[in-house]
Amino acid sequence: MPGPTMEAELPVEPQSLKKLSFKTLKRALDLFSPLHSQFPPPDPESKKIRMNHKLHVEYGGIKSVPNQPIKSSSQNQATPSNSNALVLPGTESSKKSGAQSDLAITPVQSKNPGDGNLSGRSTSIIPAHGTSERNLSTAALMERIPSRWPRPVWHAPWKNYRVISGHLGWVRSIAFDPSNQWFCTGSADRTIKIWDVGSGRLRLTLTGHIEQVRGLAVSSRHTYMFSAGDDKQVKCWDLEQNKVIRSYHGHLSGVYCLALHPTIDVLLTGGRDSVCRVWDIRSKMQIHALSGHDNTVCSVFTRPTDPQVVTGSHDSTIKFWDLRYGKTMATLTHHKKSVRALAQHPIEDSFASASADNIKKFSLPRGEFLHNMLSQQKTIINAMTVNEEGVLATGGDNGSLWFWDWKSGHSFQQSQTIVQPGSLDSEAGIYALSYDMTGSRLVTCEADKTIKMWKEDENATPETHPVNFKPPKDIRRF
Repeated sequence: MPGPTMEAELPVEPQSLKKLSFKTLKRALDLFSPLHSQFPPPDPESKKIRMNHKLHVEYGGIKSVPNQPIKSSSQNQATPSNSNALVLPGTESSKKSGAQSDLAITPVQSKNPGDGNLSGRSTSIIPAHGTSERNLSTAALMERIPSRWPRPVWHAPWKNYRVISGHLGWVRSIAFDPSNQWFCTGSADRTIKIWDVGSGRLRLTLTGHIEQVRGLAVSSRHTYMFSAGDDKQVKCWDLEQNKVIRSYHGHLSGVYCLALHPTIDVLLTGGRDSVCRVWDIRSKMQIHALSGHDNTVCSVFTRPTDPQVVTGSHDSTIKFWDLRYGKTMATLTHHKKSVRALAQHPIEDSFASASADNIKKFSLPRGEFLHNMLSQQKTIINAMTVNEEGVLATGGDNGSLWFWDWKSGHSFQQSQTIVQPGSLDSEAGIYALSYDMTGSRLVTCEADKTIKMWKEDENATPETHPVNFKPPKDIRRF
């Protein structure tokens, strides 16, 4: 019945009230219950917790003073109800509780200092339509759910074991030979140097570019190496003659990244003209100009199946391309800053993209967002690579080299590169990095004109270097 203050309002018709109730119930079901026709299964654990709590609420006002005889129940009830409640066997209240007295022999701290029980009203009322899988009543009765976030796999920490000097400028790019005997690096001194993987000795120096060399790739199908630089040139080197045999002309500005298709004789280059160009290796013809980005294309990788080309750009988007028609298949707009590095997992159908805001993982071929990495490097990430063991390495502009567990996104090592004596501290920057073919060595190309080689610490064990992992409470979705 409406109160005296509500006499002016129209009375609510019973029929409309009934309809309103059903509508509210239906909305609640739509929100919380996956199965509309049946109630969620009972949860014995929560029932036990609620029963335990109910006992505390009913008998919470009884307190016993140690080393003093227990007085009558009327005096016991006069004690303040906001103190700890301890029910001892043999008292009147324990006889009431019967067989469940052992549940009530734990002190209960009141939530509100001024209240006797938790809230002054019954807390065991649960709506019939409940949530799926678990019955959650109030926050006081919510049980702790273990995190479903995957635990990181233990990886040994990595250490620097070799520093190679030889370049006279920033080392900007790197590529490994498929036979894993040598690797090549391109530098701002306009040269490409080829180094021995095992010993780190210089084998050869190639000259021909007139600006810094930003991209390198070695073919696994031919004895060719490809290079690209700020001089707008893309060159094909014959490694049997150690000279340039082809040049690919078409870029209108500096070329920033380069990739070779794994199964067909196609070369992909991206640059400051915002276009990813597709070249026929042998005929030097441009097959496609993949245009659609609004800014520099600074990272690219290719796959044998669709999407065969994935590009990252300074316009903060990632695009999937259809190589047959030269058109965009999808555009990912999750990043807020330039996507300077992409790393495809060698086994899984997934890849990671690095930006100054975050490192994100996506699935292939559709590009569904999987998750962010669990911490932020807080710098511009120039390069990123991942091996088969699931160790993702990222190199930053400030010289930070972070190692991540691929599956969980946990950063298990955060190291800082040391600049060469005589270099400025501001030259602690990593511009390119790559694993060798086995994934056991990591090579970083740096701003102090050196190349550093890293390997796992053989003496490390899970006991000496435990995983310090806390599952995220609220992971940022984007």
